[in-house]
Amino acid sequence: MAIIITDECINCGACEPECPNNAIYDAGAAWRFSDGTGLRGVIDFGDGVTLNAEETQAALSDDIYYIVPDKCTECVGFHDEPQCAAVCPVDCCVDDENIRETREELLAKKDWLHLNE
Repeated sequence: MAIIITDECINCGACEPECPNNAIYDAGAAWRFSDGTGLRGVIDFGDGVTLNAEETQAALSDDIYYIVPDKCTECVGFHDEPQCAAVCPVDCCVDDENIRETREELLAKKDWLHLNE
């Protein structure tokens, strides 16, 4: 699974620097797979989809901080709990019920994100 930020977010920004994958972005901010990861150049998602890691992606929210699900590992392999949730003063960093990943899948995603570091 991944973590999402709910619309109760007060845009305090406490979560952003805590993410080891740089998966959290300010409202309206564009993002890249290369931000805070070892991904560079063309990346392959293994399902026939490829893209350039340095290519700018559109913001997922224009209103509140947001988490890129493809970069979120719930801090598995880094910490015992998601750090965004641990520091959020309004408890709006919660489990995304629409995205389910096993611990093994999250560890594999962590390794993929940080392969070249």
